[in-house]
Amino acid sequence: MIDFIIKSSISLTVLLGFYHLVLEREKMHQFNRFYLLFSIVISFMIPFFTFEIIKIVPIVQNMEPLNTSRITSSLIPENEIENFIPKEEHINLTPYILWSLYGMISFLLLLRFGKNIWKLILKSKSNPIVKYKNANLVLVEEKTLPHTFLNSIFINFEDYNNRNIEDELYTHELVHVSQKHTLDILCIEFLKVVFWFNPLFILYKKAIQLNHEFLADEVIVKTYDNIPFYQNLLLQKSNGNQTIYLASNLNYLVTKKRLIMMTKNTSRKIALYKKVAIVPILAGLIYFFCIKVVAQERIINTNSKSTSSELNDKDKIRDSYYKGVYVKINDEKANRKSVILYEDLSLEDKRKYLSYTPEMMIENEIPEPLFEKMKTKNLAVWINGKVKTKEEIKKYKRTDFSYYHYSFVHKNARSKRFPQEYQYTLYTKKYFDENFKNNHLHFGGDTIKIYSVSYKSALKNVVKPRTKADTSVWVTKFKDGYNLKIKTIVIDAGHGGTDFGASIDGITEKALTEIISNKIQNMNDNADLKIQFTRTNDSFIDVNERARIVNSYQTDLAISLHFNFNKNIEANGFEIYVSDNSPTSEKSKELANQLATAISNTTPLKNRGIKAAPFMILKKSECPTLVLEMGFLSNEKDKNYVNSEKGQTELAQTILSFISRLKQY
Repeated sequence: MIDFIIKSSISLTVLLGFYHLVLEREKMHQFNRFYLLFSIVISFMIPFFTFEIIKIVPIVQNMEPLNTSRITSSLIPENEIENFIPKEEHINLTPYILWSLYGMISFLLLLRFGKNIWKLILKSKSNPIVKYKNANLVLVEEKTLPHTFLNSIFINFEDYNNRNIEDELYTHELVHVSQKHTLDILCIEFLKVVFWFNPLFILYKKAIQLNHEFLADEVIVKTYDNIPFYQNLLLQKSNGNQTIYLASNLNYLVTKKRLIMMTKNTSRKIALYKKVAIVPILAGLIYFFCIKVVAQERIINTNSKSTSSELNDKDKIRDSYYKGVYVKINDEKANRKSVILYEDLSLEDKRKYLSYTPEMMIENEIPEPLFEKMKTKNLAVWINGKVKTKEEIKKYKRTDFSYYHYSFVHKNARSKRFPQEYQYTLYTKKYFDENFKNNHLHFGGDTIKIYSVSYKSALKNVVKPRTKADTSVWVTKFKDGYNLKIKTIVIDAGHGGTDFGASIDGITEKALTEIISNKIQNMNDNADLKIQFTRTNDSFIDVNERARIVNSYQTDLAISLHFNFNKNIEANGFEIYVSDNSPTSEKSKELANQLATAISNTTPLKNRGIKAAPFMILKKSECPTLVLEMGFLSNEKDKNYVNSEKGQTELAQTILSFISRLKQY
């Protein structure tokens, strides 16, 4: 909502400013009328439009060292602190108070709006009416200047009988009737009711009403061809300074602008130039608010047998990073043992053995609530590589640290000394600057050791005992070739926190997705399969943030877990949604069909098919992504199955087996 208000307000301001500076002074009032109206419409539409431009970013697939622990590490932004700091839930009343206040004021303004319309309608029904051309003259007792509402022109009864109203004034009001100016005013007044907090609509109303007067004046000047007389007439009638709410008023803004406009001429050429000048204004608004550049990674396969000698950006970065470093290669498959200066390696060897170059470590300030908790709770905290107690942490200030990150520790990897779910690592400013700040610029030693061995040899020689290898590459059991990347999958447990999702009989979608997500996490014992999770507890995560989490890893596949609900209690079964408008659509459909087959074969759930949907996580994720609806909570049979231990275990095992069997792609 805030995003809509900000973007629409900026657009309204820019378009109104252009009108006042460029268009208002020219005699093209009919065009200006629709410009003002469409400016409002376009400003409301711009926040909802997004045009994605895909930018291909070449990356080199990184080699990862053999991971012997079951610790999944990631950096957590400050706005995700609630995901790992247990705290009591509390209801924030501020949004409810603000929305109530907004609703109350809007309701009162709507009542006033309706009351004024009713007063004008009642006045037209309770007074004598005289048919005059295409309008109704409503003769009222009170002294008033002629004014128009819809097809009614309100004039004083005595002035009408005594013929005190000039023909020019009748014609002026007839223009308002025939061109339906009242509809413009009603429209802008309704917007003022809804957006009463935005003063821009007051300015738009003034501009629209003044343009109405320009339109009426233009007809009078053409019809009677007596500008001095008409100008004097307006000046005489404007002395009363009377304004009628919701009506087109004869004396509205009888200022120098109107009097000058009557004598002004605008050439067609100037009018055309000024109309065309709107195009770059609109293009600029669309560019700043609607264009989104999406980085699409194109992986360079470092274990391919390419002999291309063309250097790309990654090659240049790697050359700078490993400059002057000796490379010790122990390649079991190629029967190769050698020590060679990096510069003497072939380009193919550089890409094969040294694909990894670190990214710059960005300073990451520790959140205040987490730091305070470290001072009072027994957390597993390392400062500059050394374990610290809460008493030792109290000696530090939060501002002493430049960087922190945390790791989730699986149950079977926790120890008696460190039984905590999370482990935290902090670096002081001095330590960070000396040890990490410039690590991305050059390799830290003068020699790097590369082990390229079989999986069996890796377990024997690298894990027990740990060979001091800087990076390890091993051959998988399933195929002949180097496996340079552990497969990464992201499981997104839908909903959470204040977002319950579908619910019935105390069973909530957020709880079920969390249960199945945690079962997948606990069942996974495959070292070649790294599973990341958007949430592991009952916390709220925005859909945009879920997509950001997916994209923060080099993800091979993301699966978002959900449950369905339908008024038709007979509706049952599972269905899988994919995007039909993304670079990974085809791969997503292929994987969706494979997953659907797996679920059909291992669970009693009915297959409702693969469907396309514009869900945010499907649109914004940069990898193949599936939204899996695992049955209907509104259907008794589905509900009993997914709420049972057996059903939850079968679903978790089926999903885990499916992603374990996936081939690298």
